[in-house]
Amino acid sequence: MITIIEEFGQNAGKVWQALNENGPLSEIKLINNTFLNEHQLNAAVGWLARENKICRNGTVYKIGGTNLEGKIGFDAGKIWTVLSQQQTDVDISSLARLTRIDVKDVYAAIGWLARENKIDAKNVMKQKNPQLKVSLKQ
Repeated sequence: MITIIEEFGQNAGKVWQALNENGPLSEIKLINNTFLNEHQLNAAVGWLARENKICRNGTVYKIGGTNLEGKIGFDAGKIWTVLSQQQTDVDISSLARLTRIDVKDVYAAIGWLARENKIDAKNVMKQKNPQLKVSLKQ
């Protein structure tokens, strides 16, 4: 069984492969092409942005030196700060609330931090629904 962090990396590979084979794609086309959901796609984009392999022009993604480090990197810093102040795992909705970052952007920042090997992540069942929780690596 793979970890959530390994899954982020595999999903980043799927996004990169889709862009490499098809050229620039919109978010919707990437989701349809890779069979990822929106959250998985955003984490993969964050991972690839940290690797300087993806850029976005409007709503279209393509392979290339990233233009996303300002937004995603800044958000990753805010999330890292919140996680460093917590004693327990923090769920995505709490991270969004505590950092005032949109959930979509939280996933991208989590992907960035995962690529830097700075976080651990796990799914926890809450009312029959899995909920992603993250913490800083110990």
